[in-house]
Formats: sequence, C-alpha cells, structure tokens
Amino acid sequence: MSRPASAPSRLSLLKGEAAYRTRYLVNAYPAVYLPLARMRHRDNPDCPVSRDTELVLEAFGRAGSTYALYGFRLAQPREVRVAHHQHASAQVITAVRWGIPTIVIVRPPVDSVLSHMARHRVPARAALQAWMRFHGRILPYREGFVVTSFDEMTRDFGAVVARANQRFGTSYVVWESSPENDRRIFDRISQRNLDRFGAEESAAKSQSLARPTAAREALKERIRGEVESPKLAALRAQAEGLYTELVGSVP
Repeated sequence: MSRPASAPSRLSLLKGEAAYRTRYLVNAYPAVYLPLARMRHRDNPDCPVSRDTELVLEAFGRAGSTYALYGFRLAQPREVRVAHHQHASAQVITAVRWGIPTIVIVRPPVDSVLSHMARHRVPARAALQAWMRFHGRILPYREGFVVTSFDEMTRDFGAVVARANQRFGTSYVVWESSPENDRRIFDRISQRNLDRFGAEESAAKSQSLARPTAAREALKERIRGEVESPKLAALRAQAEGLYTELVGSVP
C-alpha cells in the first residue's frame, strides 16, 4: 500500500530527528549558541540574551513561554527588553553569569515529550534526551534564576512575577490571572499566528501553534504509549528525578 501523500518519509523523519538533536546539543553551550543565535536573530536582537537584556524568560520548548511572555508584556506600562523563545539552556546559563533576572518554566518530562513528539515528529527517546540535556545543564545554576512549574505558570503567573521581583529587586507589574486576561493572551497568540501564517496556513499548522488545540491533544494521546514504554522507564525516572530537583514532586 502506498504511503499517504501527507505522511513524511522515513528519510525526512531521520533528517528532522538529526536536526532536532543537533539543535538541543548546540543550545546547551554558550560559546557555540550565542554567536549563532545573534546571527540568526540579527533582525530581532532581543531574542538572544545580551548585556542590555532586562529579563530572560525561558523554557524547554512547548512549555507555555508564549503565554507567559504575552502575560508579562500586557501587564507592563513600558517596553521591557525580554530575551525569550530560544529554548536554550545556554541562554539561562549566560543570563545567570551576567546577573540578569531570569524566569525558567519547567514542564513535567512526559508532558513535554508528548508535545515535542507532536510538534517536531521526533521519537520519544530523542525528546526525553533533549529534555534531560536542557534541564541538566541549568541545574547547577538553580540559585541564579526563579523557577516555576508549568502548572503554576498557567494558574497564577502573577505569583511567579512577584517572586522574581522579590528575588532580583525588580518592580515589574504583577500579571493578574483571570478568564478575561487569559482571553487577552490567547487573542494575541491567535493574531500572532494569523500574522505569521495567514488563516489557511494557520489551520494547516495547527500542531505548531502556541496554544492548545483539540487535534494536538488527540495526537498526543495516540502516541503516549511510546513515551510510557518500559524501554524508556530508566530514562523517564532520571527525568522525573531532575524535575523534582528543579521544581518539586512530579504531578
């Protein structure tokens, strides 16, 4: 039986996995990551951390950093230089070394891996290893940044900002969590997707949009068995132990 036209070939999947692994390897080391990030984002220099950065907001990919970024910006009366969306442990390490206020969102490993598999079409082992590398690299710098669980960030991001203010001596306006403010964030995210992709392509790219979708959740349930395979039990246990060191008990 022929493969459906929309299904990726094995070669394209292998290429994608190789690119994914390379990205999260490069992103772990400041000396390699920073020059490449500055070149890549030369038209948007605020994304990678610099000496002028006022706040770093980072996470492993698919951990709600878009929600947090819009929530933070909507609350502020002025433009704040925020380095964000690099999903690079090197960004966090550099910010801590330079004494820049930093917030890191940490999502439980299985949830993160499912989202990465759905978004990037990578196998569970590759996503788990990338999760381990990102969080393992920042663990020694834990005292230099404020950490929030994904659950706390989505439930009460204002408390996270307040904790950062206390930790770093900043005075950012605290975001007030409410259904109305959540709608404001998701409206901004929807508009961002329309601006980037257009209406038709936004629908086609539903697996990559920075907000929950029913299709994405259904896909994650179909692939959950791969993540929870006994073959990955030891790696999952290591990841859950790392999560506990950073955040607390695994939900």
